Amino acid sequence: MKRLWTLSAAFGAGLMWTGFTLAAQPTLSAPAAPQNDTSRNTMAAYFEASDSKKEESSDKDSAKEEKKDDSAAANSSCGCSNSCSSPSCSSEASSSAPSCGSDVGCCSTCDCDCSLGIENCGPFCCCCKPGDPWTLQKELTPCCSDVKYGGWFGAGTYTNNDPLSFHNNDHGSFWDHPNDLNLDQAWFWVEKKAKTDSCCWDWGYRTDLVYGLDAQKTQAFGNPGGPANAHGYDNGWDDGSSYGWALPQAYVEFANAEWDWKVGHFFTPLGYEVIPETGNFFYSHSYTMFNSEPFTHTGALGTYKASDKMLYYVGWTLGWDTGYDQFGNGSNFLGGFTYTESTCAKYTYLCTAGDLGWRGDGYSHSIVADYTLSKKWEYVFQSDLVDTDNTSSGGIGNLSYGANNYLFYSINDCWKWGTRAEWWKSNSVTGNETSFYEVATGPNYKYNANLTIRPEMKFNWCPGETAVENTTGGQFSHEIFGIDALYTF
Repeated sequence: MKRLWTLSAAFGAGLMWTGFTLAAQPTLSAPAAPQNDTSRNTMAAYFEASDSKKEESSDKDSAKEEKKDDSAAANSSCGCSNSCSSPSCSSEASSSAPSCGSDVGCCSTCDCDCSLGIENCGPFCCCCKPGDPWTLQKELTPCCSDVKYGGWFGAGTYTNNDPLSFHNNDHGSFWDHPNDLNLDQAWFWVEKKAKTDSCCWDWGYRTDLVYGLDAQKTQAFGNPGGPANAHGYDNGWDDGSSYGWALPQAYVEFANAEWDWKVGHFFTPLGYEVIPETGNFFYSHSYTMFNSEPFTHTGALGTYKASDKMLYYVGWTLGWDTGYDQFGNGSNFLGGFTYTESTCAKYTYLCTAGDLGWRGDGYSHSIVADYTLSKKWEYVFQSDLVDTDNTSSGGIGNLSYGANNYLFYSINDCWKWGTRAEWWKSNSVTGNETSFYEVATGPNYKYNANLTIRPEMKFNWCPGETAVENTTGGQFSHEIFGIDALYTF
């Protein structure tokens, strides 16, 4: 009965947030077909959706960059009109503006959709073109096609600790080292993708290595002794300061046309936000992602493509956040499904159940609903639940649940705007079930195909502020400004 009440509360809160978010948005034109991608959307995917329209003439054969032309999209179930309604986008203005191939000018024939009326103002020119990315692989081994490699550098600063971090370098959040210019992630990866286009089995592998402030939060802190006294295989790689190294992924892959198996150490599929900075729109992270989801697993995870609409996950791991080791009797199921209803809607349910290692025995799930509302707008709803018998919170177990709302607007090929509104409730902070709230908002600016700048404002507040301060000795309710730069190679 307790779990039923918990699920009902989380679902009801999600509906409340969803209604509030959608009621506040402007009237949308008919939706447009998104890119043909069945994976979770990422910051890179938002940019690729715009880039691909400019690159169709060059016959891009990457599946993530395929997109129908405007005329086809207009006739699809998610079709979107290219007409403009603001005065600056009148037919007279359009006829006098330079063509899409020009370096200046807006409101031309190039994707002129003035949903907010800012597409022809200042830096939001609709003819912005980031160009083609420079990659290390193209520079060093341009003829190598089977083995791919690359990486990125992410550096930034923020004005305060992001709850639930209250002291510098306490690992209470990703933002735990304020008022300094931080190297968050210096990341390098190498992989060979297993081919999935035939009945024959193929094999591949993937390895990721990261250095920076984020590395210590990505290490195998779920190994025996963790998380307070973690001594996993990569926990000893720290350099004595707030910086360290981590090997968050190292697995082999076996695949054919229907099955794809990972065996080894890999990122969790649960949730919407991810560890790699290139996979997130925001510089900051939600409470849900940091506190109610695993980061990595050691074990085996298979995906089965039952149809174009249905993808199943099934696997087994040694508990949460372990690296080639087992915490106690850690052993749990990992699985779920993704259902793609149409090119405009996708639903994912994933769960872990059993002995979760350092989180105790119990159950967790993550639900993600992703909607393409129009060619410009996208909305994502996420809800997590964790219920375990971990008695570290005053002997009452560990229960947390909440709802995240994301609303994204694509201004042009260089500028995107996003807002995240979150409610998260947990008994692991004060010993009683306490609600926490945050809203983050800001743009992503793609200076060129390699460099992205992400400023944001984040507002945190908690009705039970006094109880939180008495328990943690730190202030929860405050505002934070953060900004970072990501350079991919």
